[in-house]
Amino acid sequence: MPQEASAPAVIERGTAAYRRASLALFLASLVIFGNLYAIHPLLPLISAEYQVSTLRASNAFTLSSLTLGLSLLLHGPLSDAFGRRAPLITGMTVTALLTLGMAFAGDFDTLLWLRVAQGVALGVLPATAIAYLGDSMNRQALIAAVGLYIGGNTLGGAGGRVLGGFIADHFGLQMVFLIIGASSLICALAVALLLPAASVFKPQPLSLGGSLRTFRSHLSNRALLPAYLVGGLGFMVFINLYTFITFRLSAEPWQLGAGSLGLLFLTYMAGTFSAGMSGRVGASRAPQGMVLGVLVFMVGCLITLSDQLWIIIAGLLLNSFGFFLTHSLANSWVNQHAAHGKASASSLYSVFYYLGAAGGIYYLAPFWKAAGWPAVIGGSLLMLLISLALIGYLYRGQQRRSQKA
Repeated sequence: MPQEASAPAVIERGTAAYRRASLALFLASLVIFGNLYAIHPLLPLISAEYQVSTLRASNAFTLSSLTLGLSLLLHGPLSDAFGRRAPLITGMTVTALLTLGMAFAGDFDTLLWLRVAQGVALGVLPATAIAYLGDSMNRQALIAAVGLYIGGNTLGGAGGRVLGGFIADHFGLQMVFLIIGASSLICALAVALLLPAASVFKPQPLSLGGSLRTFRSHLSNRALLPAYLVGGLGFMVFINLYTFITFRLSAEPWQLGAGSLGLLFLTYMAGTFSAGMSGRVGASRAPQGMVLGVLVFMVGCLITLSDQLWIIIAGLLLNSFGFFLTHSLANSWVNQHAAHGKASASSLYSVFYYLGAAGGIYYLAPFWKAAGWPAVIGGSLLMLLISLALIGYLYRGQQRRSQKA
């Protein structure tokens, strides 16, 4: 877009423009991930309300996650061709309107199709946000802003679940959609007012062949593919540990109810802190920061082997801290090392990220069936060891490039 290409200065950390852009993307992150995850604790209520099986009700969550991931392959090239800001605001607005529409869904099929469509709208943010920051900010400001943005991811994911459950318990399912939809529309307006234009956006021609070549070049880039895998493997373990920990803690001797299990997602807040903290890690030390995150994650996994509930919660806090530290740094690494097509590069990272989450349940389920929680932790640690090896590869590549410079 012309106004994006002609906007003047690159944003530096500590400036008013930096604060506006960071706040705008933080709000956008709350909206996108709050809308995605708010429905998670509502699936039993949806099953009862629409008289469908629990398995069918779960499609309201899983299908939106699937369309979100797949839509990234489309949103990335479109953003590289047409810009970052306008698609982001449009995606937020459509997300809010679809949520409001769900309040008036007369049958489950209507609700399901609205969620499928919403997954496509939700994909705009992960496809454009990091690319927008790369087009707008200098390197140090970028790393800090990515941390704040991912902090919004964690807050939106946890807050959406807690808020959705609270509203449903007190006011019913319809009010969940009305309140979250209206709040999202207000946030979309705030983002439109706050978000500066991207200063150095350079549009790329849109073509199927060109998009495929761009994706292929990113996948063949030795500085990118390992980072994609680090993000995918990390989220594969992280999100699915929560699934199996709910099975574990709902059984003897804990027997936690659904409300208490939902509160476990508040441990995401440790990830909000570490994602924001990632901005203090210099670009040259990003691999070391990723390693630290994975090691903390591994320690947290081992701690959850305890039978004491408060120790298990402490382990989940460490898991969240470690995962989101690594995720923040890997995400910003991709943007910094993509030679072109930054939105496409960021989209591919998110594709690996969400496919990892989808595949993780099938990877860890055999461990759970074989020997319960200890086996799940063993399978998780194996994936995290692979992540450490991949980060080591990134570090060695960085050292080689710095020696040639």
